[in-house]
Amino acid sequence: SSRPRRRVNPGFQGQLQLYEAMGCAVDTGSVLYKRYRLEMLSERVSEPQDLPREVFAVDPTTICQTLNTEVLYRCRKCRRALFRSSSVLSHTEGVGPTAFAHKRVTDSARLSGSGQEKCTSHFIEPVQWMEPALLGVMEGQLLCPKCTSKLGSFSWRGDQCSCGRWVTPAFQIHKSRVDEVRTLPVSNSQTAKT
Repeated sequence: SSRPRRRVNPGFQGQLQLYEAMGCAVDTGSVLYKRYRLEMLSERVSEPQDLPREVFAVDPTTICQTLNTEVLYRCRKCRRALFRSSSVLSHTEGVGPTAFAHKRVTDSARLSGSGQEKCTSHFIEPVQWMEPALLGVMEGQLLCPKCTSKLGSFSWRGDQCSCGRWVTPAFQIHKSRVDEVRTLPVSNSQTAKT
């Protein structure tokens, strides 16, 4: 009260809001926490040479498959496991192509709201197989580690989603390049035969 011009740092306020949104506990598995951690890393990184190991999600090929409800995403061409649904970082939907009208506006872009899916890509946290592609560069292509087909792209500066939202940093995998593999629930009375 003696210094009315003093205010709480906006970055600290953002951290407090994040902490409250996570239920007043630090949940490193939370999508909110993962997005915050990547945003902070992208602000510090001018040329990513040494990225912290905890930034990368575990490669799904290195852990044994367990019966769970997580969706596994595989390369559509060679079927190599790429990432799990827990690595997908959701974002709020943008206002569509008009959000970036200063870049390009076409008649087809104006008509994109005709019942089609707005987000045509998955924005994910970096996965261990991406590490060689990410080191030393700010943006580039994401290729399948097995068959080298193009899956998407990445940019530490951010990229535009088809829904019109700007996502920073962006590790974008096109939905048309991957297949979703869901685990079927097994009842207790059934046993797996080998």
